[in-house]
Parts: sequence; structure tokens; C-alpha cells
Amino acid sequence: MKRATPHLLRFREERFEPLWPPFVAMLALGGLYAALPPSLLGGAPRWLLMTIVVGLTAPILILHRRHNHFLSQVLGYILNSVVTVALIVSLGFLIDEVTEHHVTPPQLLRSAAALWVSNFLVFASWYWRLDGGGPHQRALTPGHTDGAFLFPQMTMHPEAKSAAGEEEWEPNFVDYLFLAFNTSTAFSPTDVPVLSRWAKILMMIQAMISLLVLALLAGRAVNIL
Repeated sequence: MKRATPHLLRFREERFEPLWPPFVAMLALGGLYAALPPSLLGGAPRWLLMTIVVGLTAPILILHRRHNHFLSQVLGYILNSVVTVALIVSLGFLIDEVTEHHVTPPQLLRSAAALWVSNFLVFASWYWRLDGGGPHQRALTPGHTDGAFLFPQMTMHPEAKSAAGEEEWEPNFVDYLFLAFNTSTAFSPTDVPVLSRWAKILMMIQAMISLLVLALLAGRAVNIL
């Protein structure tokens, strides 16, 4: 197998997708967490998650600029893990509050909406960071032909891809956000088959969280009626 030259590696480094979309998603998660009622925060200050997000995002960007992609990826895993734990803990508190009938309908609606949006933002970040070895590894590979998800562009005939100008197409954060959004709404992928076992497990967890949030809303609505 022919090794990539330093010039080619530098060229592919320049093709690395911008990092601002996933980090905007992380900041949105911090904002949604801060908007939750105190009873769903477990006594933690509402600014805690936002502080952690900003505190980890800064070194991730610095390490990326310095081409230390391994450590940047490790910190990315830690950041994703923190927001995932925050989501699950808040959902647990919401279930407890609903079963004890301590949540008013407006609070339930706002909290469930915040957790539902947080759910697909969190898992979009996981898919983006794990698929194909992560964003850095995908950027070093011209064209995306192997991964945990079979995107429609990956099934196109080479001539059709060339005619569409998609010879070196690779998924970016928006593609994974769309995938995660569909999983939260339809409880399954729509146009993107899942190939990897780890991806199937994550998608099952995401669908279960989304279904649970919607079931809480439906059950509370029935009680109100």
C-alpha cells in the first residue's frame, strides 16, 4: 500500500472539516442544561455544565491547531461522556419528579423539550466523533467508503459521484445531526443503514431515551385530562 507523502498529508489536513458546528452543539447543550428547573439538576449549579463545556472546548481547539489530534480526540471523548451523564441524570430526576407529581405541566413541557433536543445533540456528537475513526481520520482519507453508517453518497456509482462532484465526499457534523434527529423522531434511521454493532447499540439507547421522554409527556397529559 502506497504511503501518503507529507505534501499530501498537509493537503488533507487543510480539508479537515470546521469544528465550530459540533462545538456550537456542545454550547447549546450547556444552555439547555442551564434552562432546566433546579429539581432536575440534583443540586448542581446550573452553570456547571457550560463551564465544563467551555473548559474542555478551549484545549481541544488548541490541540487541534497544534496537530495533537490524539489528545484532542481523548478530550473530546471526555466532553461527550460528561454531557451524556448530565443528560441521563437529568432524565432520571425528571422521571422521579413526574411519578411523584411534583412537576407542573409547563415545567414538564419545557424540561422534556430541552432533554429531547439534548438527546439528539449528544448522540450526533458521538456519531461524529466515532464514525470512521473520528473527524481527523476521515479527513486523511480521500472519500468516505468505510464506516459505521452507509450514507447514500457511499452507494453512488463512481460515474454518478464524479458527475455530481462528490468524488471525495465525506460526512460532516450536519450529516450526523440529521441522522440523530431522525433517530429521535422516527426511532430508527431513515436513509442511512447502520452497519456497526457499536452504532446500533448507541442508536438503541438514543431511541429509548427519546421514547421515554415522549412517554412521560403523553402519560402526564393523560393524567391532566
